[in-house]
Amino acid sequence: MPVTPINRGRDETELERCDRNLVELLQEVRVVQTGVQVLFAFLLMAPLTPRFNDLGPVRHAEYFVTLVLAGLAAILLIAPTAYHRILFRRGDKEYLVSVANRLTLLGLAAVGASMVGAMVFVTHVLFGGIAASGAGIVFGAGCAGVWAGLPLRRRRSVESTPV
Repeated sequence: MPVTPINRGRDETELERCDRNLVELLQEVRVVQTGVQVLFAFLLMAPLTPRFNDLGPVRHAEYFVTLVLAGLAAILLIAPTAYHRILFRRGDKEYLVSVANRLTLLGLAAVGASMVGAMVFVTHVLFGGIAASGAGIVFGAGCAGVWAGLPLRRRRSVESTPV
């Protein structure tokens, strides 16, 4: 098997590569799922606090959008496990890895958006709109930069490096 940027230094069949990719992907998703579940639980508890009703319609809208994003993130990040269970032993692992990867990327985007929403919501309650806008910008840029910008820059660098 020729060495390409995708399989550098690995001597594995296509099926072995798919198996390894799926295991790695599911391990990564397990890490993120815990954080999403904790954030989702926190958000579910917010309306049960005495002060929540006094926050007004704008804060309620911020809260609801954030809750929906956290719920969407949970759905998207749990989906690869459901796909794996339903497609188990059907000989369609390459498709499974491809779909699971896309669902995970969408789930990570929803996690980032829900984290930004949670920061904006809490910062708005504590310090007002200007601080909330600043927190949203900082956290949004942080998620986009560290989770997407840096890896994409490295990906371009690796793909342009001759083998």
